[in-house]
Amino acid sequence: MAEGDAGSDQRQNEEIEAMAAIYGEEWCVIDDCAKIFCIRISDDIDDPKWTLCLQVMLPNEYPGTAPPIYQLNAPWLKGQERTDLSNSLEEIYIQNIGESILYLWVEKIRDVLIQKSQMTEPGPEVKKKTEEEDAECEDDVILACQPENPVKALDFDISASRTVELEELPPIDHGVPITDRRSTFQAHLAPVVCPKQVKMVLAKLYENKKIASATHNIYAYRIYCEDKQTFLQDCEDDGETAAGGRLLHLMEILNVKNVMVVVSRWYGGILLGPDRFKHINNCARNILVEKNYTSSPEESSKALGKNKKCSPWSSGLSENPGVSICSYVLK
Repeated sequence: MAEGDAGSDQRQNEEIEAMAAIYGEEWCVIDDCAKIFCIRISDDIDDPKWTLCLQVMLPNEYPGTAPPIYQLNAPWLKGQERTDLSNSLEEIYIQNIGESILYLWVEKIRDVLIQKSQMTEPGPEVKKKTEEEDAECEDDVILACQPENPVKALDFDISASRTVELEELPPIDHGVPITDRRSTFQAHLAPVVCPKQVKMVLAKLYENKKIASATHNIYAYRIYCEDKQTFLQDCEDDGETAAGGRLLHLMEILNVKNVMVVVSRWYGGILLGPDRFKHINNCARNILVEKNYTSSPEESSKALGKNKKCSPWSSGLSENPGVSICSYVLK
């Protein structure tokens, strides 16, 4: 496999894992080998009035030089309404060439559905989806930090911190644990505005014996620098190879800022394979949503936009009024 192909494949895998963590049961794998996926999008998860299924296939060149091939499935989506939605997705792609755009596409479609639901016309009858309750997690996982001596050394340079650093320890919140085959995952979140606060949060977490004894403490943070209009961000695997980068990628897709997330994993003796990354991202996503750190799709689009130039390209629409198939060819 060429180096470029390997890079695209890694970015695709990271985006797929992030999307699965963000949307849960709404995200469906159609063909893993062919990279075909489907997501059910509604104007309201609890009481849907308008629903649309977005099916995407990720070509080898995505996200570098080619967009996803997509299909819009909704019997009510016809004519100009279909064309306008397709044009909106194409515009998002042009504004973010080279970037992962599935999250932006999904949330753009959701915005359209929400706007449609606010109109006077009644929506089609939609059968409410039944959701299964998650299994109860262990009760003895961390709920609060107890002062103990730090166990692990925190070694990174904080010289790049802002001129005015806040010495105060930020508040730390703890998420609901996830347990699978005796392995337990729990996320911890704190607002941070400088690298020194990142160090302080880590030091405080490691004062807790339970957290310090975790097999892995994966973390990532993103700090927005107003003066430079850029992000200061970093991540740490803590022995769980590639976990930190995947966590940071999730935070980038959600466009969170001035926050750090630490995910502790206590290994239970049974290998989980790729499921461990799913649990790490799910823990992180849940606490970010709970603490209102997720941004609107418009803000995400502005953050990801690179103002890149695009070569002329064409799109083709299926004649089937219930299905829209758009593929793009860069010329």
